[in-house]
Amino acid sequence: MRKVLLSTTLALMIAGCSEFPGVYKIDIPQGNVVTQEMVNQLRPGMTHSQVRYVMGTPLISDTFSEGRWDYLYSIKEGDGQRYQERISVFFEDGKLTRLSGDFRPGVAQDQSR
Repeated sequence: MRKVLLSTTLALMIAGCSEFPGVYKIDIPQGNVVTQEMVNQLRPGMTHSQVRYVMGTPLISDTFSEGRWDYLYSIKEGDGQRYQERISVFFEDGKLTRLSGDFRPGVAQDQSR
């Protein structure tokens, strides 16, 4: 009986530490970091390799359409808040034609949000 009580008490104490205030929790970033400056460098007519040089390797390449690349960035901060940004790059005949997502080309960083 004493072992059961001791193990239960120990388990509850350990479980209680996971939500203990003041405990540092790391930020967890995932995906491609994309900045407004990177998006501002993109121009219609750029090739796949030029876009890859500016933006990096896309996180997702559409398997059904080679003309779309998706760049996703997500960060879960230690306090539990999650932020997510996305941009999709579209190509036709191997040339950049348009962008869609959370960034607008040619806009200053503070105006894009």
